[in-house]
Amino acid sequence: MKQKLSTLFTIAFIITVIGFLMDGDPKEPSMVIRFVEFFAMTATIFLLISVVYFAAVFVFKKVGTNSK
Repeated sequence: MKQKLSTLFTIAFIITVIGFLMDGDPKEPSMVIRFVEFFAMTATIFLLISVVYFAAVFVFKKVGTNSK
């Protein structure tokens, strides 16, 4: 479980970094706001990925197509 959460967090972090670098909006002058936005984006993406992943695993286990 810990490995799965760590992997999901790493994926969320990578997506956030890519999104933050590709963002064309002017950056906020305050570093605190930048860090808050960055970590809020990471948490939001982690939450969305986790919900989708664990819902899919639950459905596949209930249906019986997952052999694990």
